[in-house]
Amino acid sequence: MRRRLCTFACVTWKESQLFPFGYAPTAALPRGLLDESPSATGVGIRRIALMTVASTPDLEADRQYLIALIEDEAVFHGDFTLSSGAQATYYVDMRKLTLDHRAAPAIGRIMLDLIRDVDDITAVGGLTLGADPIANAIMHESARTPRPLDAFVVRKEPKDHGRGRQVEGAEVAGKRVVVVEDTSTTGQSALKAVEALRREGAEPVAVAVIVDRKTGAQAAVEAAGLQWLAAVDLDDLGLAPQ
Repeated sequence: MRRRLCTFACVTWKESQLFPFGYAPTAALPRGLLDESPSATGVGIRRIALMTVASTPDLEADRQYLIALIEDEAVFHGDFTLSSGAQATYYVDMRKLTLDHRAAPAIGRIMLDLIRDVDDITAVGGLTLGADPIANAIMHESARTPRPLDAFVVRKEPKDHGRGRQVEGAEVAGKRVVVVEDTSTTGQSALKAVEALRREGAEPVAVAVIVDRKTGAQAAVEAAGLQWLAAVDLDDLGLAPQ
């Protein structure tokens, strides 16, 4: 891993010495290592459209750990064609990490924190297959909280046999739900899931992504009347919009 500097107040000098090549989830730190005094942590920082900082020091340590993993293992440089048809000189392949045992627990905690202020939601999910591991990570992490969430999977097309369902898992009719994605270029995958959910009688209220590529997805999602939330953006990764 590339060396990352300690840039957030919740990460103490002792942490930066113990993990000089990147952040580790706080759960991995020896008991008593963190300085959790109010002056050291600055807890309760909130975000509206973009989670520039997580809501607690522990979660921000998770977020920085995930950013380091993305930079080192999920950003590929070369010539790529995006889903929009546009050409790009890098590609963020989040499935390398949403299906990785090191990253998945942190993703569950970070994404649950990202949607914490969306009122009265009962389930999360999105278009298969990119959304599936994210929804499951959120569901498992939420089981530890007073507000557990269920997960759902949106098929690209309804089944042609059995119950003929397009939305599998949690019953979503009459429920407020959040659509999740690993990253989004145009927002069309998320909006396809939104259309299917609305046909099922659900009320999608937000789209939450791990990485915002800054390629127009936010505008498309907000034009459809949904809140846009992102845990990491290109500035966090040191990348320029394309």
